[in-house]
Amino acid sequence: MAGRWRRKCGAASRNFVRPRWARPYFNPYPWLSGTITAVQTTTLSYILLYRLIYSSESAGPAKTSLLTIAQILGSSERNNRRDRITGSIMFYEGGYLQVLEGARVDIDRLMGRLRQDARHTRIRVLSDSPVAKRLYDAPMAVCDNPTRAMEVIGAPDLASVTAYDAERLMTLQLAA
Repeated sequence: MAGRWRRKCGAASRNFVRPRWARPYFNPYPWLSGTITAVQTTTLSYILLYRLIYSSESAGPAKTSLLTIAQILGSSERNNRRDRITGSIMFYEGGYLQVLEGARVDIDRLMGRLRQDARHTRIRVLSDSPVAKRLYDAPMAVCDNPTRAMEVIGAPDLASVTAYDAERLMTLQLAA
């Protein structure tokens, strides 16, 4: 095969090297094939990473039941590990405030599931933007002192939280 290629292209020397495009199985994107190293993963996540912050109100037994909240946390952690989503959630007086970080496709799929979930009503997306790196390592971190955090930002409930307040809450949680 190599000899025929050289003759057709007029290459007279045995030391002639084929151009990359003429080599068999040329891949113009070598960083996307085979095994991906840690540096390449960081590069890919830099390109494809988004952060979404939303708030919602709980409906039905999710408002008061600790068992329901534990079930939500368990299934969220399992699903977020599968979809490579990280983030944090805060429960406060019958409402949720959640930060999600991951690929656009995975976050959109998760938001679709949340909109179909009967435990969530009045979902408001507060912030949705591309980011350079993740702030959370855990698939589902939980805000340990939501009352104190809400006092610091001066919001009476999660329905009145703005995007700026949500960013401040996120910063407070990371600093704790």
